[in-house]
Amino acid sequence: MRDERLEKLARILVNYSTEVKPGDFVYVRADEVATPWAKAVVREAVKAGGHVEVVLTSEEINEVILKESTADQLHEGSLINETLLARADVWLTAWGSRNPKYGSNIDAQKVKDASIGAKGWRKFYSERMGDGSLRWCGTQFPAMGDAQEAGMSLEEYEDFVYGAGLLNEEDPAAEWRRISKEQDRWVAYLNTKKSIRIVTADSEVVANVEGRTWVNCDGKLNFPDGEIYTSPVEDGVDGHVYFEFPLIYSGKEIQGIRLKIEKGRITEASAEKGEDLLLTILDTDEGARTFGELAIGTNYGIQKITKNILFDEKIGGTFHMAIGDSFPEAGGKNRSVIHWDMIGELRKGGKIYGDGELFHENGHFLPEVLEKFEAGR
Repeated sequence: MRDERLEKLARILVNYSTEVKPGDFVYVRADEVATPWAKAVVREAVKAGGHVEVVLTSEEINEVILKESTADQLHEGSLINETLLARADVWLTAWGSRNPKYGSNIDAQKVKDASIGAKGWRKFYSERMGDGSLRWCGTQFPAMGDAQEAGMSLEEYEDFVYGAGLLNEEDPAAEWRRISKEQDRWVAYLNTKKSIRIVTADSEVVANVEGRTWVNCDGKLNFPDGEIYTSPVEDGVDGHVYFEFPLIYSGKEIQGIRLKIEKGRITEASAEKGEDLLLTILDTDEGARTFGELAIGTNYGIQKITKNILFDEKIGGTFHMAIGDSFPEAGGKNRSVIHWDMIGELRKGGKIYGDGELFHENGHFLPEVLEKFEAGR
């Protein structure tokens, strides 16, 4: 029996998020555990007139490649990804795992070498997303492994995933359009600011965002969505920051990250768990110690930590910063094979200032600030 919510997810990805039209070349990629998602998406994309190519990956095969390959072999990258991303009009991705920890025992250097190998396809992705010639959206298929990692039954996890995307609503796309309009108001406000300062009990970091563009995440790039982000000026981040949320990177868990930043470069780094991998990732390439993203989570329908970055970075009342590759569409110039989001808490007294004005406190935007801004325009 088809899950109507999965069918709704496929429709919104094809018709709202990426707006597939007749003649579009649509690249669909997912782990084989997400085959039901791939079938639903392909059906909708074909109905919309797209030409579809599908790649189903395998955690078991990927584990063999990582464990058995030499550094030179891992540096070769993915011919399939590079070829398809050079030509595709639309790229739809679903994450889903039978075992999110499948890479736990893989040497950190192997993970680094694989990241270097991704340089080729990431170049196509970054440049084409930046100039608008590629429309991409990534989503989650509710698989058993991810449910277990989140501490839920599969049924509970399905409800969580689909609920976060508002797929229980009669017209989810209409709801995301409403959210888009509300977030646009804050984007307009933030686009007037030159400096952002974030203060929590364990963090104080200042980011220069002058000349950069804030982006409204409304279900077009991730689904579910719910964040507002930019790419800070490359040498304009200073301070210290603590990211307490647990993160999974290539099947390995890292938690309790502390970073010191001077003139945009991470000069000191530690972690309560997974520190060796953290340090290896930071030394992947020249751009890995520079921040490519600064963002505020706005999805208050997501409150539970699931160790899944798609959801955790969107939690309403959090902020996140990503090391590595930045967003050309936001004005970012940092290039790296790494783009890794780290999440911090704001709901316990956290404050965000724009050019010295407090506009976000205890995990919430301050509506009076927005009203004053709009009244003075």
